Amino acid sequence: MPAAPTARDRRRWARYLVSERAEARVYRELAARRVGEEREILLALAEAEGRHEAHWLGLLGGEPARLPRPGLGTSLLAWMARRFGSIFVLALAQNAEGRSPYDDEPFATPTMAADEKIHHEVVRGLAARGRRRLSGTFRAAVFGANDGLVSNLALVMGIGATGVSSQFVLFSGVAGLLAGALSMGAGEFVSVRSQRELLEATEPNGYADAALPHLDIDANELALVYRTRGMTEVDALARARRVVEAARTQDTQSAQSTYTGPVATTAGHDVVGGAWGAALSSFLFFSSGAIIPVLPWIFGLSGLAAILLALLLVGLALLATGAAVGLLSGAPPLRRALRQLAIGFGAAAVTYLLGLAFGVTMG
Repeated sequence: MPAAPTARDRRRWARYLVSERAEARVYRELAARRVGEEREILLALAEAEGRHEAHWLGLLGGEPARLPRPGLGTSLLAWMARRFGSIFVLALAQNAEGRSPYDDEPFATPTMAADEKIHHEVVRGLAARGRRRLSGTFRAAVFGANDGLVSNLALVMGIGATGVSSQFVLFSGVAGLLAGALSMGAGEFVSVRSQRELLEATEPNGYADAALPHLDIDANELALVYRTRGMTEVDALARARRVVEAARTQDTQSAQSTYTGPVATTAGHDVVGGAWGAALSSFLFFSSGAIIPVLPWIFGLSGLAAILLALLLVGLALLATGAAVGLLSGAPPLRRALRQLAIGFGAAAVTYLLGLAFGVTMG
């Protein structure tokens, strides 16, 4: 049984009350942008937060005359929910639910602490749906842009450290942009086209359709076809009998439908996407990252000023891409941003030192 509440306890309860209200508002804002099952889930979460709010109101003896402001993170979450309703909001909400203080709060009930853990898993599940829908495009965008940022920053840093003219650094950066973007585009085209060809080669076809009526209904190898596609022996035998019976009654369409059945699908093609679209996306994403390190030289800067500005611009971009990856993966965005920055600047430092070494040797 907790001790009698103090003034500090009441201030803490007021913060909890404000936080629960803000979180419920976020879920309602998100629900307003969705339909069906996701809307129902989000409204149920808002209702649960309302129960927690009622608990703190009861302890406080009703609505306090003054309430603290919501935390910055909660306010940002509510603002994003009203304007975007995106996967980023769910990812932030997942992180917020994972930081519940109720485990160590003597005035919170065990049910409330358990609720918060379940809420974390529910929001994780909702966010996972968005991540699956976004994963292909987002992966291409982030990794393409990040490759352009790191590779071209390393290139211009290494070239610039040798002491060559700014025009040569600019030419090297533009050449690196085009070479890398073309390489990325070509590689993505070949990869997607090859994957589609592999899918086509592994899909069921009508090669054996004409032979179906002539198979022995009790002893045939058609069941082996279904077993190679993952069916159990019993299910494979049952389907084989249905196919042969349909073929013998001249119901060719029914036989072919049963023959291919649900195991024949071209859904993989939709997942893989088009080769030309993937190639163009990779080209553009890489170029969007690779142009940033070259901007100082494009606008006429040279020497140390150009290098420092390039580092600043690329550093900000790396922090942004790293934070975005962290948010969408449910990981701490600051840690992911700093990791991305360290990797990019580490590569640039290696080539810069190499350029200095070459510059001293040639000098």
